[in-house]
Amino acid sequence: MKKYNFSRREFLHRAALAAAGAAVSAPFITRNLLAASPGRTILHASIGAGGQASSDLQHFTCHPFVKLVAIADVDTGSANAWKERFPEVRIYQDWRELLDKEKQLDSLNVSTPDHMHAPIAMSAMQLGKHVYVQKPLAHDLFEVRQLTRFAHKKKLVTQMGIQIHSTAEYRLAVRLVQDGAIGKIKDVHAWCGKKWGDPDPLPDRQDPVPDGFNWDLWLGTAAARPFIGDSYYHPGNWRKRLDFGTGTFGDMGCHIYDPIFNALELTAPTSVRSEGPEPNRWNWANDATVHYVFPGTKHSAAKTLNVTWYDGSKRPPPDVLALISDAKLPGCGSIFIGTQGTMLLPHIARPTLFPKAQFADFQMPKVEEGNHYTQFLEAVRGNGKTTAGFDYSGPMTEAVLLGGVASRFPKTTLQWNSRALKFKNVPEANAYLRRTYRAGWEVKGLS
Repeated sequence: MKKYNFSRREFLHRAALAAAGAAVSAPFITRNLLAASPGRTILHASIGAGGQASSDLQHFTCHPFVKLVAIADVDTGSANAWKERFPEVRIYQDWRELLDKEKQLDSLNVSTPDHMHAPIAMSAMQLGKHVYVQKPLAHDLFEVRQLTRFAHKKKLVTQMGIQIHSTAEYRLAVRLVQDGAIGKIKDVHAWCGKKWGDPDPLPDRQDPVPDGFNWDLWLGTAAARPFIGDSYYHPGNWRKRLDFGTGTFGDMGCHIYDPIFNALELTAPTSVRSEGPEPNRWNWANDATVHYVFPGTKHSAAKTLNVTWYDGSKRPPPDVLALISDAKLPGCGSIFIGTQGTMLLPHIARPTLFPKAQFADFQMPKVEEGNHYTQFLEAVRGNGKTTAGFDYSGPMTEAVLLGGVASRFPKTTLQWNSRALKFKNVPEANAYLRRTYRAGWEVKGLS
């Protein structure tokens, strides 16, 4: 019999916390199908076994009413390692074979490199499966839009893997902004010191493919090319490569922009402009500075709102940093500038309000901790709803990915028409909203 990492009593306590936390973000709850009987164990599979997938699996398999029945991973070593803990789990190398044979599945998580998120998730949803998809939701904006539309139409339970969304720290930041603790918001600055870019050209070599690793399956929808070892692609540095990852912005922007979108109830931006370096033929660049203009909301001080992103060695300018006095700047985070104060939100820690003297007696509201994974699994079982379903995380991901497109056109303001999913003034930028899938890898609705 399968053993779980915590007792039923502890599970019920965690589920109660998740339910309480869900109420905090009520405006963003998705209208998902409450699919399964509340008392039934759900049958779950994982697409991916190592790296982030391993972390996701640790969380999913802690749930006392979930049975892990199958794993697919292009690296058999990563997948087979799970047999020690779950001897009955069925292992596949090709996710398409898993979906074809495991027809009884209720749900699955997609924890692969970015370029395969959309084809796997769409294929699963077309079979009626509920999906938890790692961030960013997809590699390209067209894919994100299609996943969002399909999930909404079919009323499937969905969740994007921005697990900090459910923590007390991010929920507290949302509460503070929406309660008006620092007044109406004038500007937001967000950053991350990671460097998922590479200025070097593609190495001119071909290395042996490791035993047990299927390079063709790993490439999936991407064009064929020689394998390069030393972690150039797998398992460590694919985020730097244009065809497979989405750079620092796609990786960390989905986390750090989340409380900004959530708190301010943002819609699609009207324009985006990159002041940083552009990618080369193969790789994303580092040290981005990207300016967004969003329509104002009831939480903003004006009819438009500026949000600026920095990564690598770039940070907000001195006049912005002066607003948080001598506070240590975290490696990743955001600064909300309001009409009555400033909020520093580290990734991941409790927010701090400035000037400190002004907020010395301020009583922080109490916000419950949530569990992002439990929230998804319980929604599949018919208990509650998710708060980072595709209706919310899809539009947010679209905005984040616009920063990557803008980086290809430095010092050019791109006017964005979200409804039409195209740029108004730079038609050549529209070529980067959608890619062509490799022959044999077409997926209905995406290619």
